[in-house]
Amino acid sequence: MLRLGVSRLLLSQQQAAAAVGVSGGRMVTTRNQSTTPEKIEVFIDDQPVMVEPGTTVLQAAAQAGVEIPRFCYHERLSVAGNCRMCLVEVEKSVKPVAACAMPVMKGWRVKTNSDMTRKAREGVMEFLLINHPLDCPICDQGGECDLQDQSMAFGSDRSRFLDQKRAVEDKNIGPLVKTIMTRCIHCTRCVRFASEVAGVEDLGTTGRGSDMQIGTYVEKMLMSELSGNVIDLCPVGALTSKPYAFTARPWEIRRTDSVDVMDAVGSNIVVNHRTGEVLRILPKTNEEINEEWLSDKSRFACDGLKRQRLVHPMVKGSDGELQPCQWEDALVVAAKALKAANGSVAAIVGGLADGESLMALKDMVNQLGGEDLCTEEVLADAGTGTDLRSSYLLNTTIAGVEEADLVVFVGTNPRFEAPLFNARVRKAWLHNELDAAMIGPEVDLTYDCEHLGNDSAVIGQLLDGSHPFSQRLSAAKRPMIVVGSTVYSQPDLLAQLMQLAQKVRSGCEEGGEWRVLNILQRVASQVAALDLGYTPGVAAIRENPPKVLFLLGADEGTISRDDLPKDTLVIYQGHHGDVGANMADVVLPGAAYTEKTGTYVNMEGRAQQAVQALTPPGQARQDWKIIRALSEIVDVQLPYDNLKELRTRMEEVAPNLTRYGHVEEANYFAQATTLAKLVSDKGTGSVIDVPQKQLADFYMTNTITRASPTMAKCIAAVKKEAANKFLDPK
Repeated sequence: MLRLGVSRLLLSQQQAAAAVGVSGGRMVTTRNQSTTPEKIEVFIDDQPVMVEPGTTVLQAAAQAGVEIPRFCYHERLSVAGNCRMCLVEVEKSVKPVAACAMPVMKGWRVKTNSDMTRKAREGVMEFLLINHPLDCPICDQGGECDLQDQSMAFGSDRSRFLDQKRAVEDKNIGPLVKTIMTRCIHCTRCVRFASEVAGVEDLGTTGRGSDMQIGTYVEKMLMSELSGNVIDLCPVGALTSKPYAFTARPWEIRRTDSVDVMDAVGSNIVVNHRTGEVLRILPKTNEEINEEWLSDKSRFACDGLKRQRLVHPMVKGSDGELQPCQWEDALVVAAKALKAANGSVAAIVGGLADGESLMALKDMVNQLGGEDLCTEEVLADAGTGTDLRSSYLLNTTIAGVEEADLVVFVGTNPRFEAPLFNARVRKAWLHNELDAAMIGPEVDLTYDCEHLGNDSAVIGQLLDGSHPFSQRLSAAKRPMIVVGSTVYSQPDLLAQLMQLAQKVRSGCEEGGEWRVLNILQRVASQVAALDLGYTPGVAAIRENPPKVLFLLGADEGTISRDDLPKDTLVIYQGHHGDVGANMADVVLPGAAYTEKTGTYVNMEGRAQQAVQALTPPGQARQDWKIIRALSEIVDVQLPYDNLKELRTRMEEVAPNLTRYGHVEEANYFAQATTLAKLVSDKGTGSVIDVPQKQLADFYMTNTITRASPTMAKCIAAVKKEAANKFLDPK
């Protein structure tokens, strides 16, 4: 009987997965179905619903608008069937059926509110609460707890359990996730997320029955850049946010939908704030970008927003030290220098600048006679570089990677440069027939990836067909070449990759319409800056140092005082006292991304709007307003006084910047390839490297993260973990 039950369960899972096979330890979904199966009719509470074969009872009920309670089931994770909260009655069935794991059959009549169903749910809830502690008044999950909500809706008003409750020792899994394992109901969502989405096998279960525990077996940190997502997944208070612990209740805080700027993915977020302070950041579901996940840096670095802030203007005094002053004094000093420069003005923008401030700064510098407007990030000018938009975008789009069958990473580590894009690649590797290869250092991407070497000569060998991997690349129907910052800053290598992508593209199954070449940007402001006409890299400023240099959030040290003449006046505008402020003569305090409404364009070219949640601290002001005020004092008054007029100006320069949520088509690969062939230097023999190889390199990459105590704790915890000789060095 046991064997028969197991075989039936396996059969049910096969039907639920439709056409899914297993190959090399991963699920492989058949790409092309020759015939579409006919829909079948089922009845949910006597309501007829037409569903695809293999649809589970829970999914069919959702189509009918009927909500079935669940704890272990999650749409993006495999079916576990642990909690049994989703039990429903099926007509002519002796026992209740687990709705999450059972595929519907033709003509089934499912009852989700019958006496059998209610009794089953009450019984399940009673068992779940047997060992659950009475922690609701002190639990951070209170107000957002699925167990609270469902026990009120489906539970009994009394318990028959009289023995002592079980207690479980808490686990220390790092500085981000707080564990109170006595509250755990063994839904295994966290285990499945870590294994399937994050790609780390740190979490698991030990013991059986009432002795079962979820943990890391031996005490260790949850070594993942996506570990914070288990907080959202946990339906009870077993896993909560350690930095947010005992800070606020959900009904006390306000929420503002916005966009993340910690990388170029453009993840949608919800900013939770109260009394002028960001308390936490949560993901907002966007199927085309971040689904419902968020990287740890985006989620936990928000405590850096209130530390090391610039809160009042400053001007360097006669003693060489910056002294606080009034706005009028700082603007007058900056304006006098700009007027005296006679057009010798240049600007460098950092990775967190919004589109509005980029536009205002460009207009002001151009009207003053300056032409050198640069970004800190470098992009080679092979194939006209920034003139053709397809030469600096992730052209396949983030969601489009799920349609690819081969991806080749060149000089990038997407796991740490774009964690949610890497999660998409892993999803496609796990569920589809995606294969991956890498040119560069051999790093762990959480999925099988063939290492082709770290010599740039490999690119030339793939181009002329002499490399063994060339045949697989040419045979791929939908290949992707993803180029990282190490490579796209070198004209010769980028030119070869453009030619290789165009060569491979001609053999794609969509008649050359599939986009092969993809540039993986690292910072949030880069695409908008390139759209507006900024020059990538600061080489022009090094060659021709200006009399006045304007730094807009430029804090990565791409240029220093030693690179400039002694009489050059440096104006810094930003929100943190970092590298840029330390070398400045005039400091103008700006606003962080949670304190202004601004436009950001992610690496696939999708314009999105960050919404102001708070007011800037102290005397800090929104960036474009500072530049607008400065332009008036310099007698080159900019022709816009509000955000609407400024965005009209942005639309004149780059219309895509105001088409929010939409990815503009960019398809100039043939023209770029023709121009790339003019680059004669092949540059073979150099070693391709990536800046972020280990988890410790992931946490501090900009001014906000460098000011975050939580990110500092993460780096210390990772280094401590690496020094533990008893753990696996991987």
